[in-house]
Amino acid sequence: MRVIAGTARSIPLKTPKGDKTRPTIDKHKETLFNCLSDALYDAVFLDLFSGSGGIGIEALSRGARVAYFVENDREALNCINENLEKTRLSEKARIVKKDVKDAISLKLLEKADIIFLDPPFALHAERDIIPLIHQKGLLKEDGIIVTECDENADYSFLEQYNLCIYKEKNYKSCRHVFIKYKE
Repeated sequence: MRVIAGTARSIPLKTPKGDKTRPTIDKHKETLFNCLSDALYDAVFLDLFSGSGGIGIEALSRGARVAYFVENDREALNCINENLEKTRLSEKARIVKKDVKDAISLKLLEKADIIFLDPPFALHAERDIIPLIHQKGLLKEDGIIVTECDENADYSFLEQYNLCIYKEKNYKSCRHVFIKYKE
């Protein structure tokens, strides 16, 4: 795994050992950031369930003003710190050592332009996290939520929060779902 583009381009990133995290493969990451490129410059980016921090680091490398990394696994936090040092992006990073729900509920995060949500697929945590994001006013009015999920993830609940899916990218093993407030 590496940084695809920007100021930290081609720098390899460390990932936690084992299968606790699922780092987004480079091909999927490139597609994701091509879809987000217009919204990234000077953005507040939240990387929820950060794992190695690869997504938030990519956002910083491509021009995000600040990225919040929300993670509670000790080994993953060590990887995030090492990767930030290696890419020289630590100054723009805010690490939140909490469970995602706690970080949102306790208002430890800045209102965001882009929120990336990549929970363990089996949890289907998007059903709990997206309503909490809405309830706490964490997404800017013109902001974007992107979830990385399996093909069975159900987003029928979005309607009640005035949110809608405006784009999807499907891959063999997962998909990216792009969500925003209805106009």
